[in-house]
Amino acid sequence: MKPRILIVTQHFPPENSGNASRIYDLSRNLVLLGCEVTVISPHPTFPHGSFKRIWKRYSCKEIDGIEHFNILAWQPTIRDPSFVSRIGYYLTFPIHAIWWGFLKRREYDVIITSAPPIFSGLTGYVIKKITRKKWIVDVRDLWIDASIGLGFIKKNSFFEKVSRIYEKLCYRDCDRIAVTTEEIKKKIVYTYNISNEKIIIVPNGVDTELFIPLTIKKNRIIYTGNIGHAQDLEKVILAVKKVNEKFPLEFYLVGDGDTKNDLMELVEKEGLKEIVIFTGPLEREKMPSLIAESLIGIAPLKNLDSLRYAVPTKVYEYMACGIPFIGTGTGEIEYLVKQSSAGVVAKNTVESIYEHMIHLLENEELMKKVGKHGREFVEKYYNRRKIAEYLLYSIENVV
Repeated sequence: MKPRILIVTQHFPPENSGNASRIYDLSRNLVLLGCEVTVISPHPTFPHGSFKRIWKRYSCKEIDGIEHFNILAWQPTIRDPSFVSRIGYYLTFPIHAIWWGFLKRREYDVIITSAPPIFSGLTGYVIKKITRKKWIVDVRDLWIDASIGLGFIKKNSFFEKVSRIYEKLCYRDCDRIAVTTEEIKKKIVYTYNISNEKIIIVPNGVDTELFIPLTIKKNRIIYTGNIGHAQDLEKVILAVKKVNEKFPLEFYLVGDGDTKNDLMELVEKEGLKEIVIFTGPLEREKMPSLIAESLIGIAPLKNLDSLRYAVPTKVYEYMACGIPFIGTGTGEIEYLVKQSSAGVVAKNTVESIYEHMIHLLENEELMKKVGKHGREFVEKYYNRRKIAEYLLYSIENVV
């Protein structure tokens, strides 16, 4: 008999974040593998300001065999909320989810809490203590380290120390820790003195049946996902301006986030409104063709030690659609390029990003070759169905 699974996540469709689609695909594949899956998430909230505030205590529906509960939590209504509003959003959801997890305790065998934000672990921690259910912590992001690196949290501050103690308690008391990259695993082992054997690697991956290559191409470079502080998009925009002196093309930014207004001001200042297109968030069904018809995908992480662990979900989507990608930053993204030969990593300068763009655009056969490498690589190693099979195997061992 397959295990019954409860997933607690801050993000789920109709939200368009990378983790919303990841958790949906994971849940759907677990259902196809014979599991009963229930997902608890807040009413749609992210990107902030994109949804109307909902005061209903809960709503329930079935999506592709997944029982999905949206529950009441604080919903920020502006794009860049205040610190207090963000903390309200982060804390009210897991506290409310504890109640739901307790009410449904007879309906599942294992609870998975997905982070970031790190506070989702509160639900798993309390439910584990009360019910003795098996608990898996799903970690996609070193949230504390990234927040320090980006200047949102002061190093060695009271908030950091309390957060570290809380994370250590979660990692100590859970049954398994699922991480997306080797760098995250190493960091958790080193920082919190956690055994290697307790940690499994469950990559982000991609739905290779939804994201497929197309032969029709448009003069377009694309970025998809969160337009936030961790992305070096300002330099990409300025590089695109230089590229247009040789190649007339458009740069699509698909998504929303805290820094979108600043980037729109830059575009206005540089006279690039006809070249740089802000589409806003789009339905997931539109994304595969939008990516596959583009020439190059962009994944510009800032060059910070606190972001060395990161491989954005968008990179796997670019690869599945058979287009080369240009990344910036260090760590896991460099390792992925070496493994896959599916893209390049530029320095975090306008000139370096420009040079890599021009090199690819001037070599059509090279772009096709690199894109083909990416497609073959994700089909073999990062298919979300195969990833779900491995996670289910790990869950069965825990249960």
